[in-house]
Amino acid sequence: MNDNVKKIHEASMMILQKTGMKFCHPDAVQILKNHGIRTDGDVAYFTEEQIMDLVKKAPSVAPLYASDSRYDMQIGGNRRYNGPCGGATFIMDKDGQTRHALFSDFIKLIKLFEGNPSYCLNGGLACQPDDIPTDSYITLLALASMLHTQKCIFAAAGDYESMETLIQMACIRFAVTAEELKEKPRVCTIANTNTPLYLDKTMTETILTMAKYHQPVIIASAAMAGTTAPVTLAGMIALVNAEVLATIALAQMAEPGTPVIYGSQSTNADMATGAIAIGSPEGALSYKYCAEMAKFYGLPSRAGGSLSDAKTFNVQAGYESMMTCMACKESGINIMTQSAGIINSYLAVSYEKLITDFEILDFTDRYMKDIHADADTIPIDLIHEVGHAGQYLIEEHTLEYCRKELFAPNVSVRGAVADPRGQLDVNIEKRMTRLLETYKKPEVPAEIRRDLKTLLLKQNIEEKYLNMAIDS
Repeated sequence: MNDNVKKIHEASMMILQKTGMKFCHPDAVQILKNHGIRTDGDVAYFTEEQIMDLVKKAPSVAPLYASDSRYDMQIGGNRRYNGPCGGATFIMDKDGQTRHALFSDFIKLIKLFEGNPSYCLNGGLACQPDDIPTDSYITLLALASMLHTQKCIFAAAGDYESMETLIQMACIRFAVTAEELKEKPRVCTIANTNTPLYLDKTMTETILTMAKYHQPVIIASAAMAGTTAPVTLAGMIALVNAEVLATIALAQMAEPGTPVIYGSQSTNADMATGAIAIGSPEGALSYKYCAEMAKFYGLPSRAGGSLSDAKTFNVQAGYESMMTCMACKESGINIMTQSAGIINSYLAVSYEKLITDFEILDFTDRYMKDIHADADTIPIDLIHEVGHAGQYLIEEHTLEYCRKELFAPNVSVRGAVADPRGQLDVNIEKRMTRLLETYKKPEVPAEIRRDLKTLLLKQNIEEKYLNMAIDS
């Protein structure tokens, strides 16, 4: 075991015993009391034994099922999955100008993620559209996701009413009962703690509803070292570890065996400006230790992404994104959300960056596959035959292996090109166009579309917004 992991664990246990975790929901406080957790008002104090006994109740693998079984997920172990971007309120257009995201952007993003075979998870809060009611966000985005992807469904967090509606929608979309949904989970969501040491009402209701129906929930912190957490990374990681463990413990008290995913989206604040720094080496280290701590507790993990603070689509967007992505891949993060498109410190999604992030994912996936050494891949006889100062270009061995051994990029510009910058733009546009043109909307039976619409009309959601999701 990494000695840092042991020290962080011990510090987290001290934090939970001495400072405790604040749960701002009476239902959470009652659950804690019912399970013998010491409370003082809405602050709960845990012993190490209590935390470890509860965390052990969580499964080491969280299954999630898609409408197309090719995309079923077993989140945990050595498996690595990519997840969509999330939370940005703006779209950065090709000229670098930003505009408010629209519902059509959300659906376009779903289509782009759908076309990339390296994704098994789609939807979520890929962007926050400005042209739909905020009080219907969760429901409308989930509806669009369910009708536009055959992959596993990612959904946003919400209150009891919104989450119960989400569960009803999943039952209709997959033609199952609530009990069948428990046996074969179809929806994953995320609940964030509020650093330092606080869980709010909405996130509590998200967790308790997901636990009730045994749907996987990512429990994550998004601390900023230097502002909402200690400036030292070890101190920040110990703090967020305490938050995540206490919240996982709540989920297990509510419903033992609830599939939870240990998460961290924590990074640092830029000390010169106070702004969040998502493309920093400190953020990358935070994601590394998210994986380490999750492995220590025997839990699946989620962190990171292809993240950048760049204000435009430029070289900074490339090197920061490659670093944060690679940190997740090498450390063994099971779900890397925010894996493509995010720019300007979570404020915006860039379509051009999304396509180049797809390229980064392809590059890193090839790197993670490593090499395979055997008699065929080390052709001793051929090496002897070619001898000194020869060439391998026209050899049968080269023809046999060149396509499966060497990665062929979709976007990168190689060789002699008159206008390399222009060619890069052409390659980006070409891949985006190909993904959109080859997209096929899932064939959802008319009665399912009708029943989903009927359910949501009863929730007083205007029909015009439902039609935007259904007919696009």
